[in-house]
Amino acid sequence: MVERPVVSPGERAALLAETLPYLKRWRDKVVVVKYGGNAMTSPELAVQFSEDIALMHSVGLRPVVVHGGGPQIGELMGRLGKESEFRDGLRVTDAETLDIARMVLVGKVNREIVARLNQHGSIAVGLSGEDAGLIEASAQHPDLGFVGQVEQIRPAIVQRLLAEDLVPVISTIGVDLGGQAYNINADVVAAHVAEALAAEKLVYLTDVEGLRRQVDDPGSLVRRATAGQLATLIEDGAVSGGMIPKIEACIHAVSTGVGAAHILDGRVPHVVLLELFTDSGIGTMVVSDELAELAEERASS
Repeated sequence: MVERPVVSPGERAALLAETLPYLKRWRDKVVVVKYGGNAMTSPELAVQFSEDIALMHSVGLRPVVVHGGGPQIGELMGRLGKESEFRDGLRVTDAETLDIARMVLVGKVNREIVARLNQHGSIAVGLSGEDAGLIEASAQHPDLGFVGQVEQIRPAIVQRLLAEDLVPVISTIGVDLGGQAYNINADVVAAHVAEALAAEKLVYLTDVEGLRRQVDDPGSLVRRATAGQLATLIEDGAVSGGMIPKIEACIHAVSTGVGAAHILDGRVPHVVLLELFTDSGIGTMVVSDELAELAEERASS
């Protein structure tokens, strides 16, 4: 059993004082949290994640959870003797793989997240992108099979749930106008949902502490970047594999009105709270080029 560090009354008071301005600042703001990676497969971290979302909800934020399920899909495919194939971080999806993804994302992962959140009160409702036409999709590329791209987000069902003080939990199966379902990268969906809801924050929980300029060098962590700087990193080949859709999603989000995007290590206990409610922050923060320029102007004036 891991011993909890002893926190003095003074340290607790200082932490509360540090937290208070952020509680006021983020109240009633929409925060979209993309939940995935090892944070989903560790029972302890899964419990802590539900505690974090419940706390955010209880203090007046309006969290929306968009979840993936790549490890769980891969595990079931392996048990069924089916091998996964990836191209640029995207899983090639034939009809059988689509059925597996739907079963895992909608029928298992979504239900588990909702159940854990509702242990803290009746606050969460599960949705698929197929519900109320939430995610209209189309085929991304013939070589990828039933991998979809987002054509449109219809956020009315999510907005209704937020208005009822509920936490929407969204699995990323979309559908086209003909009724064909598609598996869509959860990073991409989260960015489009954040855009449609005019979210203040978009938070990605992943398996690394943030974006590194050099994958194997922890000292190359990028603490803060603009959309333009990230685009340059992609062009230079400094971003590769599964990080590509995540970075492209951050660029899309902050370029379409989302206040900031954050890439955080989901293996760190309560990492979302550390990012939102403390001065030091953690991980990689992405802002638009315009917002960065405005901050520089204010700092120099």
